[in-house]
Amino acid sequence: MVYLRKKKVKGVDYLYLVKSTWDKERKTSRQETIKYLGESTSVTRDDIPAEFREDAKINSFLLQNTPKDREKREKLIEQLRTKLFSSLTEGSLKDTMEIYTAFVSGNTLDQFYERIMTPVMAEIGYLWSEGKLSIATEHVASNIAHSLVKVIADENRKSKKDKGKIVLTTPVGEDHNLGCNVLDSFLVSKGFTTFNLSPSTPAESLIEFIKTAKPDALIVSITLEDNIRSGQRMVKKIHEAYKKLPIFIGGLAFTEKTNFKFDGKLITDAHALEQIPRIIKKK
Repeated sequence: MVYLRKKKVKGVDYLYLVKSTWDKERKTSRQETIKYLGESTSVTRDDIPAEFREDAKINSFLLQNTPKDREKREKLIEQLRTKLFSSLTEGSLKDTMEIYTAFVSGNTLDQFYERIMTPVMAEIGYLWSEGKLSIATEHVASNIAHSLVKVIADENRKSKKDKGKIVLTTPVGEDHNLGCNVLDSFLVSKGFTTFNLSPSTPAESLIEFIKTAKPDALIVSITLEDNIRSGQRMVKKIHEAYKKLPIFIGGLAFTEKTNFKFDGKLITDAHALEQIPRIIKKK
């Protein structure tokens, strides 16, 4: 059973998505936090992981606890998306940084990526594919996005936490590595040591690197559906060489289709970013 739990800290209510399970040995229920959602005044249905979004109790709770300023916040998010779109396509890292800084001053990093940056980059990609945005403008926007993510990652590398070592990469043929870089910066912010080998790393090179680095997990990001087969072949080779190494696969290539088989765990939830450290820990 899942439900939303409210916790008050210094007069402010925060929401957590919690799962309750029965412990047969202790004969009592045990609560496990699935995801921290943020201030109750800012949480919307979109913040709930897709697998729990249709839960009647969760929807009922949100309806009963809908603050008057939530609609106002959604409008502000739309405004920030519009501003980010302009700053990216105009090539302004300074303005892009200001938008990021303003948002994370009252929100989490995963919320910035999921609510602001990812939708904007998806729109830029769509407009380019429809011929409504030049390839030059798309390249400018992508480069600024990469620069922002690098700044975020560098800021967080100062942390001395040691949650584990993670290798990130994309399969041969996959040159889109913004997803890897975003995940890199987020994992670093959570205290992980990361080795970002993207883009397009051959399986043989990965096998040799893993032998030396001895990571706790491997994450493979695939953006284009055309590169899924390449990813399957690479993951299979890695799994054959290191059967005990947890391997996770995700990316925009799987937003609509999930019937692909891998020698690893396929993550398709668009709101899974905040949950990934917990998923890695479980493995």
